[in-house]
Amino acid sequence: MRNSTSERLTGRDVIERKARELGFVALGVASAEGDPKDGAHLDAYLADGRHGDMGWMAETAARRASPQAMWPEARSAIVLGVPYTPEGDPLEDLTRREEGVISVYARGRDYHDVIKKRLKALARFVAETYGAEVKVFVDTAPLMEKPLAARAGIGWQGKHTNLVSRDFGSWLFLGTVLTDLDLAPDAAEIDHCGSCRSCLDICPTKAFPAPYQLDARRCISYLTIEHKGHIPAEFREAIGNRIYGCDDCLAVCPWNKFAKEGAAIKADPALAARQALTLPRLADLAQLDDAAFRTLFAGTAVKRLGRDRFIRNVLIAIGNSGASDLVPVVEAHLDDASPLVRAMAVWALGRLLDSTEFEKLKARYLAGESDPDVSAEWSAGA
Repeated sequence: MRNSTSERLTGRDVIERKARELGFVALGVASAEGDPKDGAHLDAYLADGRHGDMGWMAETAARRASPQAMWPEARSAIVLGVPYTPEGDPLEDLTRREEGVISVYARGRDYHDVIKKRLKALARFVAETYGAEVKVFVDTAPLMEKPLAARAGIGWQGKHTNLVSRDFGSWLFLGTVLTDLDLAPDAAEIDHCGSCRSCLDICPTKAFPAPYQLDARRCISYLTIEHKGHIPAEFREAIGNRIYGCDDCLAVCPWNKFAKEGAAIKADPALAARQALTLPRLADLAQLDDAAFRTLFAGTAVKRLGRDRFIRNVLIAIGNSGASDLVPVVEAHLDDASPLVRAMAVWALGRLLDSTEFEKLKARYLAGESDPDVSAEWSAGA
């Protein structure tokens, strides 16, 4: 019988060996039953509205509560990790104000595509070897992978709510294979954060109401990636030159010094960072039309953002740069088809121009502006 104790243990070893061949450096097994606390935490998070306009989280809350809520036949969750440790300190990138900072995870090929391909290969191996049913998940599916990874022993959820590993720090991509195989679960990892609160204190927008709690509505990653509307004025200056995501709470984690396997991801051509995306010039990015945006970011996570929201972010970064030589680049967007872009062009010019020059542009453009949010930016500027 495939579920005997001896075969379960042997099966685990065989599966882990195959996973390492496919490029996974961390593997843990958890029961697919889930933990009722996970669903309770999610319900409280949603009730407080901390998910912002990520309505899909509320829509899939019942299925997110546990792996078996999504697939009742599941018995085990094989959780896998791939490190994406950066070569240098991402916080140093924030000092180069005329360059745009893209979150480390998004500088190479879209990890969803790369890791999902590997997960499917592992799942196929498990199905063929053990006659098991399998399903694969990367973080676009309604599966709470971080608490699942903690139960599988890969790491623990730190005070910044992300997974932290004693071996890989805060730099891990996660993926999961659910199966009806009854595999022996690993021991859950314990919390090793101690009294450290570095990740909480460094957050530019104070997005952590308390340790282990995140208010996405204040998070720069949410604001620059998930949020589809105008970014609230109170957060724009704090965004600095971050144009896609934010790595601050991850980069400052003391456990990163133990990320011994970080070189594995940098040597992997499938996930290697593109030089053009490491620190791109804001002046160049601001001039991207839709076709050029799609070409530059083809195959990356950034492409899913879309040109308009991306240029919105770039214009905020230009407004924070203090680079008056970028005024012509910004001014060219005052008649852009997107209100998101026009509004942030106005805001950036309000930061870069003196009041006399700003008023001249206002006199030229405000009367013909049909969008109330863009008009409000003209009224508030300079």
